Order: sequence, then C-alpha cells, then structure tokens
Amino acid sequence: MRRSSGAAFAIGEACPFRRSTMNCEDLTLHTDKYQVNMMYAHWKMGTHNRKAVFEMYFRKLPFGNGFAVFAGLQRIVDYISKLAFSEEDLDYLRAQEERYEEAFLDELRSFRFTGTLEAVPEGTLVFPGEPLIRVEARIMEAQLVETALLNAANFQTLIATKASRVKQAAGDDTLLEFGTRRAQEMDAAVWGARAAYIAGFHATSNMRAGMMFGMPAKGTHAHAWVQAFDSELEAFMNYAKALPDGVTLLVDTYDTLKSGVPNAIRTGEELRKEGKELQGIRLDSGDLAVLSREARRMLDEAGFPDVKIVASNDLDEHIIMNLKAQGARIDTWGVGTQLITAADQPSLGGVYKLVAREKDGRYEPVIKISGNLDKVSNPGVKDVYRLIDRRSGMAVADFMTLRGDTAPVEGAVLKLVDPAHPYVTAEAEDYAAVPLLKAVFRDGRLTGELPALDEIRAYHAGQLKLFRQPHLRKLHPEPYPVAFSESLWSLKTEMIQRVKPRTGGR
Repeated sequence: MRRSSGAAFAIGEACPFRRSTMNCEDLTLHTDKYQVNMMYAHWKMGTHNRKAVFEMYFRKLPFGNGFAVFAGLQRIVDYISKLAFSEEDLDYLRAQEERYEEAFLDELRSFRFTGTLEAVPEGTLVFPGEPLIRVEARIMEAQLVETALLNAANFQTLIATKASRVKQAAGDDTLLEFGTRRAQEMDAAVWGARAAYIAGFHATSNMRAGMMFGMPAKGTHAHAWVQAFDSELEAFMNYAKALPDGVTLLVDTYDTLKSGVPNAIRTGEELRKEGKELQGIRLDSGDLAVLSREARRMLDEAGFPDVKIVASNDLDEHIIMNLKAQGARIDTWGVGTQLITAADQPSLGGVYKLVAREKDGRYEPVIKISGNLDKVSNPGVKDVYRLIDRRSGMAVADFMTLRGDTAPVEGAVLKLVDPAHPYVTAEAEDYAAVPLLKAVFRDGRLTGELPALDEIRAYHAGQLKLFRQPHLRKLHPEPYPVAFSESLWSLKTEMIQRVKPRTGGR
C-alpha cells in the first residue's frame, strides 16, 4: 500500500488532562490570540472578506550554512484540511475577556479555508528572502493560519537543514535519528524525525514516527539490559537468543575493550554456530576514534570483518568530521540531541508578511518599513524561479519577480539585481526557469496528492546535485545569488519613498 508523505493517523481521543471532550488533534486554535483579535476587528469593520496575500520566508540562513532545506508542508496540509471551529472552540472564545459578539462566533461556526496556498516542494534547497509559502485568501483566513504555518515550517525546515549538514559530514555512512527523548515534546520528536529522513537519514529510533510516516525504525538495546543480568556475557547471549537475526550489542557498559568487545565476539561465535551472524556493536562513550579503531582491529582478527560499528553520544556534523579526520572506523552514526534540538541554533526565524491587499477590486502592494534594513519587506505578489544553466545543468541563481512577469518562462535575457547591492547587476541567458512555488490548495481544495516520503527524500538528493560545491560546503559557503527583477526592485524603492512621508521620514 502506498503511503502518503506523512499524514498522521487520526487519533480522535479526548485530551485526558481536560474535563471537556476536546480532541487533542484539533489544531484550529493553535494560533496566537492577536490573530483572532484581528479577525474580529476585520469582521466588525466589514473587511473580513477582502482578499489578501501573505508570503512566508526567512531572512538569514541557519548554522552559517549556504542553504536551507524546506520541510513542514505535510503538517501544514493536514492542518489546513481539518481547519474548523468546534462548538468547544466557540465556547472557549465566548469566555474570553474581549467578549466577542455572538454574531462573530456564528461566522466562525461556518469557517473553512477557501483560499489558495502555494509552496515550494518539501526537500527543496531554499535561500533567504524568497517566498516559501504564499497564501491568497480572505484576510481573516490568511491571518488565522499564520501561527501554525510558521510553527510547522520553521521547526521542520530547521531540523531538515541540520540533518542535511550531518549527512554531508557522514558521506555514505548510515545515519540513525536518535533524538526523541531530548526533543522539545512528542510532536517535535516525530516531525523532527521525518524532517531528518527527508534530508538523508536512513532510519529513526522512534516507533511512532516509523508507523506514522512509513520510515524504517532501528534500535539496539540500552545499558539497562546489560545491568539486568549477572554478567555482560550473559546479557549479550540472552539478547542474541531473543533476537538472533538482528544483533547489535552495546559494548561500553563496563569496559569497552577489556570486556565489551571480547564478549560481543564470543556472542558472535555462538551465533555463527546457529547459522546466524552478529550485525554490529555500538559505542556510546569514551574516545570514539581510538575505541572504534581498536574495536575494528579486534573484530577483524577474530574473523568478523563484516560486523558494523555504530557510534552515538552527542554527535553532530562537527564531531563526525573530526572523528573521520582522526581515522575513526565507524560505519553508522546515531545522532540525537544535537539534531532534534538544533542545539547550535534552536530557531529559524521565518516570518509571514502581508505583501498585497485587495482594494477597489484589485491587489495593491504593501510594504513594511523598518530601521533594520533586513526587516524591510518585499512588496507585491511574487513568483520565484530557479535558473538552470542549459550548458552545465547547474543552478546559477534564483530570480524573484512580480507575478505576471512572463520573461523567465519565455527565456528572455534577464537583468538580475542584487537586492543587498543594487548597483551590482548581471544578466542571465540560455537558462531554464523552474518555478519554485507549486499550487497545493486552490479555492480551499487540495490540488492533488502530495508525494510519498521516499519520493521527497530522493527529490532532496537530486536538489543537492544542482548546486556547485562552494554553495554546499559547511564552513564559509559561497553565497548563492537570489536576485530581483528590475520591476520588483523599482517597486520596492518607489514604495519606500512613498511611505516615508506617512512616517515622518525624510
């Protein structure tokens, strides 16, 4: 049976910590209160049915990386598809200090998402400033979904990006996601595991994630298993008897080289008598470079060259690179805390900004001005294209332009404006323009089935092949160009000048 790209099984259980029958999977009120307040104010003013366009993007790449990996769309689709106010939701709103009018609650009773949502496909390499999600809907719909969209996309994109960095460091070695017990709660564990799988991890330790998303689940045993027996050898032998077809033994409970590895070898010898083979050993502490090299020597000399060495213990891309540089003999890496918490940068900082509003039957671009230049928004409804050089087959730039600009799809010579240094321009010709934003919802309906998770994973691997290595390297990557069209840059500069008199600027 073909699985979807990760739709969670419907649970439908009442939350046990509440006296009510609230469904724990009901995410309609997974929003900030000011969204509901703005919805109410629009309703009071009679502007709630006016259309608006919002775009989600981030301003700065995480981890000093040269790219980010977009993830979170499946979670967003699940959320949008089920968006509806229950009677209990309305009762809760009725009790708020704002005293929302009953007629407004009646309006919410029939609320559904009826707009259009476009997004880049999960697994796409993305860059600062370019729209990853575009929502075009009634203003009250577009406001309500902001919080949940940012919550899902920010977290999962962050974890997928971290996982991609770990994958680059590990090369062709096997990667296991081990982060559940250190994740920021249960949903973060399963959706983080999925994001890591998209970026190239091979399996997760989380059984629920494996079941929900159709991912491989892998595991060995804990130190507690060894401690539960009179001796380490007895523990190993009993584990091998219980699970003879997949024996990987944790060898550092007492002394890795003096007892753990020798006892694993003895267990392997007994398995071999039964026609089975020891699969691996796991190192979870100590000097992993030294221990793995010595364990490899001992295993090879004992006739077990095919036994894999698994390592864990607060690993990340930096430690993996350093261990490889020291000649560590590790085949499989179990990465947990540093990945699932994105420990060196625990948030992405994506934002969701209004770019156009309906006025007199058409869209009028809007802009946000800030004293921080990177917080000045890009006005107007925009499309973004990835320009692929026809001769090399490599991505050369992403091109942002106003919706309706046909030049990229017609293959016209494009003038590329660097928004950070607008006096720097370049031209693009002999390219293929690949639109990054794809329709997901149109008029409130899904446009089609999302790709399966393994398809997304393969797509991400293909994305990496489109970019030159200097853009992909982990340390001091070469910035990948994200250029504006002349029309977009002109609109932005014109609007900045137009808005200044309203704010008292000179």
